[in-house]
Amino acid sequence: GSPLNAEERRLRDKKHLDDITAARLPPLHHSPTKLLSIEESIAIQIQQKEVYEEMQAKLAAQKLAERLNIKMLKFEPEGEALMQYREVRDED
Repeated sequence: GSPLNAEERRLRDKKHLDDITAARLPPLHHSPTKLLSIEESIAIQIQQKEVYEEMQAKLAAQKLAERLNIKMLKFEPEGEALMQYREVRDED
């Protein structure tokens, strides 16, 4: 056969793919990949590791509290309890 240009080949491959599968690639929501310096890559990895470890610590604390049946209540030393004493009541 005659050689196909790039556009014709792309259309032929797309039609072939349409014929054999209904699967589609998800739309690209992010910018395309870019090269990073080693320093930038390491800084991003360290940041991601810190966020991951913080999330793991919170999850571990939550699981431990559930196992020990500990209820974590909001503590406001100057909040609601203090306001009850300041409440003005009529003596009538």
